[in-house]
Amino acid sequence: MDLLKQCQQWFEQDEAQKVIDTLEAIPAEERTPELDSELAKAYIAVAHIGEREPFEKALELLAPHEEHFAEDHCWNYRIASAYYFLDEEGPALRYFEKALKARPGDKDTQEYIDDCRRRLSLPRFEKNFRERTQEGWAAFSQIEAELRQIIDTDETHQRGEELVEKCGNALKTALRDTSFELGFNGEKYELILSPEGLRSRLFPLVYFQKQAPESVLEHWNIWVGRQPCEGFELRAGEIEVRADDVQMWAEETEDHQVSLVLYCEKLTPILKEDTDKVWWALSMLVDQTIGEVSAIAFVAGFDVYAQPKDEPAKLLSELPELLQSMGLSLWRDGSDYLENSYLAYELEPVEDPEADWRLDVYTGSCRLPVLINDYLTARSDMVDEYHKDGIAAGFLLYPLSGFTGEERVKAILDFRDNLRDAILRDAGEEAVTFLGGATGLYCGYLDFIAWDLPAVLTAAQAFFEGSDLPYAHFHAFRRDVGGVPLLDEKEPEPDIHEETGSLLSAEDIAMLESFDEGTSGYF
Repeated sequence: MDLLKQCQQWFEQDEAQKVIDTLEAIPAEERTPELDSELAKAYIAVAHIGEREPFEKALELLAPHEEHFAEDHCWNYRIASAYYFLDEEGPALRYFEKALKARPGDKDTQEYIDDCRRRLSLPRFEKNFRERTQEGWAAFSQIEAELRQIIDTDETHQRGEELVEKCGNALKTALRDTSFELGFNGEKYELILSPEGLRSRLFPLVYFQKQAPESVLEHWNIWVGRQPCEGFELRAGEIEVRADDVQMWAEETEDHQVSLVLYCEKLTPILKEDTDKVWWALSMLVDQTIGEVSAIAFVAGFDVYAQPKDEPAKLLSELPELLQSMGLSLWRDGSDYLENSYLAYELEPVEDPEADWRLDVYTGSCRLPVLINDYLTARSDMVDEYHKDGIAAGFLLYPLSGFTGEERVKAILDFRDNLRDAILRDAGEEAVTFLGGATGLYCGYLDFIAWDLPAVLTAAQAFFEGSDLPYAHFHAFRRDVGGVPLLDEKEPEPDIHEETGSLLSAEDIAMLESFDEGTSGYF
């Protein structure tokens, strides 16, 4: 019997484990895309809710064959299911939608799509990032003495892998995928959390850093961002490279950053064979020269040249002095930088009152522009990344029609400030980080990252209920889902504390299903 037909028969007989045993016995390089897809289906079939490994294995098997199965219903349904049961409803929704396109009208697929949209409208997590952070530091506290002992005694650096594994296992309790370094500066031990060049990763890392318990801080410095290291030497194979070996041409951009062109004669032979390796090496040298956070703040990007430019060059080691000559102060830690990272922006507003929320914005400020840009272009990459770690990024919206008179602008800003202050007071600083706000033709907006979304929305709802507003909503930074009414003039909510429990409870599915499922417009 053909092996694929045999697999189908085993599935019909509810014997998915036989599929796994048989197909895993075949070397991976000898399995066809079709067999990998069947093996993934089997892992999904034997998995239990709450398990991660079988679904992660299914993703590993399915992902390499996306081009091959681009319009196949079964493949899209299977990879969507794997994401769904890993609580990654964002990518799950996209693949379920592709599965439905391949098989229009499929009831099961449509039900999953509807459920993904409900879950993404009001993100709920088995453990939110506030809880994950508490567990992460508890896990680190249990092993930190052992880490210090290894650092003290491992004079020949033979236990590096063990050190990294022990620390990584503790940190991933909070952060599924993070880069870090461990060391000792002569006085205290150091844990350096790297955002890997991404501004967006600074926010969860800084939050995690600030929650470090005193028992840990007694022995450890916790830094966000690789620190500058004068004289740092990088080895690429047999080649040793320092910042003094790299020529640099810098051009100041309009937003007070620098765009760099870099040339390193020592790395030119590798450039022809492995471009990515050279880019990584030069990125690391830039980070070590000015610090990783300063690189995020001030370096708009760089190009790598195979030949030097004709014009005079500086050395990469001179980059700190160059930035300082521009009036820029180098940042040592991510927390200091984020406190001073607001950017003002202006947009051309959409005048249609029925357009999607937020498209009416004409002015605002933000600390994480990628969220605004992704939302406006109907992308959700960043919010999906946050979602993996129990983090919700969204905004509160409310009508501005009641703000009138000569002091209208001041009243609008004061209201937003009062809303922010009320949430900080009632939910606590451990629940939320505010990112800025915006003013539109019809609505006002307050943007935030929620480490504990139920606490944030409960506090916001209480504030709105004490106002004269006709309605107010929460909306995730996603265009493919609807908003969650916190104050709804069309259908007044019952007394949620007496009748149904909290509106924001993760288990309150019935109430969730009453929320808007399409894209919200203005009332």
